Amino acid sequence: MSGKSDMHRNGKKGYYGAYGGRFVPETLVPALDELEKCFQGAWHDRSFRREFNRLLKDFGGRPSPLYLASNLTRRWGGARIYLKREDLNHTGAHKINNTIGQVLLAKRLGKKRIVAETGAGQHGTATAATCAMMGLKCVIYMGSHDARRQHPNVMRMKYLNAEVREVNSGLATLKEATSEAIRDWVTNVQSTHYIIGSTVGPHPYPMIVREFQSVIGKETRAQLLKSEGRLPDYVVACIGGGSNSMGIFSSFLSDRKVTLIGVESAGKGLKPGLHAAPLAKGSPGVLHGSRTYILQDVEGQIELTNTISAGLDYPGVGPEHAFFKDTGRIQYRTALDREAIAAFRELCRYEGIIPALESSFALAFARKLARHTSQKRIIVVNLSGRGDKDMQSVMDYGHQTE
Repeated sequence: MSGKSDMHRNGKKGYYGAYGGRFVPETLVPALDELEKCFQGAWHDRSFRREFNRLLKDFGGRPSPLYLASNLTRRWGGARIYLKREDLNHTGAHKINNTIGQVLLAKRLGKKRIVAETGAGQHGTATAATCAMMGLKCVIYMGSHDARRQHPNVMRMKYLNAEVREVNSGLATLKEATSEAIRDWVTNVQSTHYIIGSTVGPHPYPMIVREFQSVIGKETRAQLLKSEGRLPDYVVACIGGGSNSMGIFSSFLSDRKVTLIGVESAGKGLKPGLHAAPLAKGSPGVLHGSRTYILQDVEGQIELTNTISAGLDYPGVGPEHAFFKDTGRIQYRTALDREAIAAFRELCRYEGIIPALESSFALAFARKLARHTSQKRIIVVNLSGRGDKDMQSVMDYGHQTE
């Protein structure tokens, strides 16, 4: 493991300061222990690492480029803007890094069936593609609301031989899909491995997902040192559960001169039910197996979320992010839906790149930051995914505001 990002543990297994842990049914404890042992062994096994790295390259398409967005840099009139092009990975996002690693773990465990949750559909698509390549049965849970607004990814998952089970309860978004995936896993734990798509859930999932995604930060660091001869001044990434952000932040945590900024969705405004910003407006609580910041009312009931981005539409966040919020090592900010849409359109128009709406929230904050920052500064934005899946949502938003 990387070591650096484990230094903040409080000595209690699976905790980051006061956050993390395992809040799960007893039936899952042996499976989590088995998974942790399997991961520890695999991560120190040279043959596993060679196979993981080979598939990242030959199946996933790594390394992804670090692109100097010169047109945006001139337009925004401040710091130089670099984009880490995770949108160019196979299936269109950073998610493939984690699914390759976890399917390899599932095969090592002897599991024949995979379940996963998905919001924007990118994790579901990456899981389906990896399972198809490795010959495992795949079941994806997706909220029916997300399935409607991310229909292209639903079709991709089905063509990749995954069974897509739509969830109609609650808001029918990522929280409900995650709950159903966990229920399936509890029922079929002997034959099934659950691939969590972000740095959330019970230990050891936040650690495992962060380690598989740390390739983003390692590449970014090496690429910028080669092109600029120095580290960035700012690294900006969107925050849903938190995997793309922990992936890129993990290589810079010890570099105190590098400012790390995670951007949540403020939706239509930071009032209850209008946003998806648990770090900005939430409080500590337990959700989906770990203690972290969540959006909840005074009675502890989960509050409604609202954002144009399906991948950020989640009332919680990874426990490692909760720790870094309290310590102040990572700054957490928000951007509104309308600001993300504006950034989305600018990147399309001036750089010829269609970003995911999730990534557009990071772009929106970078836009504001760049304009008040010296031209000598460097901002790296993690472009976590591509926006083909979001075209209908962007068109619908335009119609609503006309």
